[in-house]
Amino acid sequence: MNTSNHTPENITTTYKDAPSRTVTAGGVTYAYRELGPKGGIPVVFFVHLAATLDNWDPRIIDPIAKNHHVIAFDNRGVGASTGTVPDSIEAMADDAVTFINALGFDKVDIFSFSLGGMIAQDLVVKHPELVRTLILTGTGPAGGKDIDKVAGTTYYDTLRATLTRSDPKEFLFFNRNATGKRAAKAFVKRLEERTADRDASITVKAFQTQLKAIKKWGRATPVDLSTITQPTLIANGDNDRMVPSVLSGDLHHRIKGSELIIYPDSGHGGIFQNHDKFVPAVLEFLAH
Repeated sequence: MNTSNHTPENITTTYKDAPSRTVTAGGVTYAYRELGPKGGIPVVFFVHLAATLDNWDPRIIDPIAKNHHVIAFDNRGVGASTGTVPDSIEAMADDAVTFINALGFDKVDIFSFSLGGMIAQDLVVKHPELVRTLILTGTGPAGGKDIDKVAGTTYYDTLRATLTRSDPKEFLFFNRNATGKRAAKAFVKRLEERTADRDASITVKAFQTQLKAIKKWGRATPVDLSTITQPTLIANGDNDRMVPSVLSGDLHHRIKGSELIIYPDSGHGGIFQNHDKFVPAVLEFLAH
């Protein structure tokens, strides 16, 4: 049963003020937030490794929510969602379908980043009828070159961040030059704009299980992505150390008719560093 209160006065267009809600399906209670006008096809946001509801950049989510119904959620075992994190991308995709179905939607647009993009790929291949358009950012395909090295990069950069008392995302998502450092600080500050009703942090065990799932994805047999016929927008920075930028080009070549945006002098978090350019591209894309 959906425990949400869908009265119009609860509609908000700022993510920092979006109320946290829950819906229970398949024995799991999923935590989610929604904002923007109801009606039409919602844009469902699939989040990255180790992230919870509090990790979406308001400079991206807020302008999209001005004219679109936006939904962000914690997958099983993450943040305030119950259950145990699955150790495969495929099972995470099944959970995402369960969540979308529980909210009563039979068609969605997907906005995905990093791990979320892997989940989105599996979902759209298995359930093409559920997806109208697909946005894949900072991600790569099953069997993609060096995806199985994400764990090593993550632990290394987390250690570097700890030694400098920084947020690991400053190292993982952004270049360590003057431009990247400025963008990193601004991004981390934006994530703190929400002060009330913040989500539970991911547990170490859940984080390690996600890393295991990504490693399996990186070592898996490549999937036939030519079956994806939905309009697809792919974006990344030109220096992604987590999911190599070359894999965005690989996705672009394998998904017929897809659009590709590569931002110069940017890392894994290129879409956040270049939000002022990226958001207009997303809005134009969603207007298809």
